[in-house]
Amino acid sequence: MRNKRKDFINKLSIKIINNHDIICIEDLNIKGMLKNHKLAKSILDVSWSEFRRQLEYKANWYGRVIVKVHPFYPSSKTCSRCGNIEEELLLSERTYHCECCGLEIDRDYNASINILRKGLEILKEQGRNYPKSLVNICG
Repeated sequence: MRNKRKDFINKLSIKIINNHDIICIEDLNIKGMLKNHKLAKSILDVSWSEFRRQLEYKANWYGRVIVKVHPFYPSSKTCSRCGNIEEELLLSERTYHCECCGLEIDRDYNASINILRKGLEILKEQGRNYPKSLVNICG
């Protein structure tokens, strides 16, 4: 199993690096998350730390950019269409429903759009440009 997991992580990380110049990730506190006994086994099983390590190593090697978004940025609670923040959103809720604009979207997909936008905003604040093809996503 260990070799299969290692092979999968290697193949996935190189696929991401080969297909994207900018990778925006949530800067999760994995060590802190391991203290939650309900999550620890699942986190260890998927080797998040190793996946992130390989992604960062390969990004550096191939000249790609990894942007880390602060873990407390409300990516899951923010509407990717209108920006409304839903304060009361339970982890068990897998679909995001916006009360302001009516958007219904998969919670993780919504968060990924928000993480991309925030990551590109961070790049812009640093004075770094990103491809014009991403302007449609970022507004």
